[in-house]
Order: sequence, then structure tokens, then C-alpha cells
Amino acid sequence: MSSAPVVYLDVFTLRLTREWELQRHRRWPDSSNPHFFVTRNTAVDDSGPPISAGVVQLLFQRVGLPAGQLRVDRIVDEARHSADPVRLMELFGLSNLSATRYVLTAHPDKKSGPIAP
Repeated sequence: MSSAPVVYLDVFTLRLTREWELQRHRRWPDSSNPHFFVTRNTAVDDSGPPISAGVVQLLFQRVGLPAGQLRVDRIVDEARHSADPVRLMELFGLSNLSATRYVLTAHPDKKSGPIAP
């Protein structure tokens, strides 16, 4: 059994995370849903997904951010720091091919090719 990768947060993101956890607990103190993001429906019903992709897209649209581009930027940033396709696969649920492409995009100096004996 593999453990979840450790993700270190910057001070700003850590502060926002703590504030959301407090807000979530105040709003739904009896929620059994283990997910970080929930809605008023999923907070009381943990049998489904935490929130739908549509809810995420709507929230990002309201503040003028394209959610898909934000995800791509986050993956490329992680690839710059780790250059480890397995880590990208674990963190973002990417295929081997996609994770390798992100690493090569973030590190154009790394060439893919045959493994030397």
C-alpha cells in the first residue's frame, strides 16, 4: 500500500486552507464527508463525490480564472520542482505518458530516448 505524497504549502495557501477548514466546520459541524471541498448537499451525504466538476468551473468562472489552465499551470510548476513523473501521476492522476510530457515540458534540457546500457 502506497502512502499519499506529501505536498508542502506556501504560507498564503496554508492560511487559506486553515480558514476554509474552520469555515467548513462552523457551517457543517456534523459532516461525515472526508473531502476538503463540499457543497451543502455533499456535506451531509458522503456517498457521492465531494463536488462536481461543474461547481468547480462555476466558482473559477466567477473570479475570472479558467480552472483547466490553473490545473495545467499547477502540474507544470510541480514538474519544475520535482521532475518526477511518478510523483505527478500520484498527485494528479496522470497517465505515464502525460506525466512524462509534463516533465519534458518543464525541463526541455531532458531528452527522452533509449536507456543507455
